[in-house]
Amino acid sequence: MFSLGLLIIPLLFLLHIAICIWGYNDARRMGRSPEFALLVVLGMLFFPVVGPIIYLLIRNS
Repeated sequence: MFSLGLLIIPLLFLLHIAICIWGYNDARRMGRSPEFALLVVLGMLFFPVVGPIIYLLIRNS
């Protein structure tokens, strides 16, 4: 049981970092400013569940 936690926690951390990197790259690819892309990353870092959902809702506007 303990070893399962040692495996899952780093994988979730890596997934979280990968989602933040994707958000930054996607914002820059959509033509947004570097400042907006940085705000996207910070939002995703501090709000790991809600941040990506909000970004997906506002990214096409």
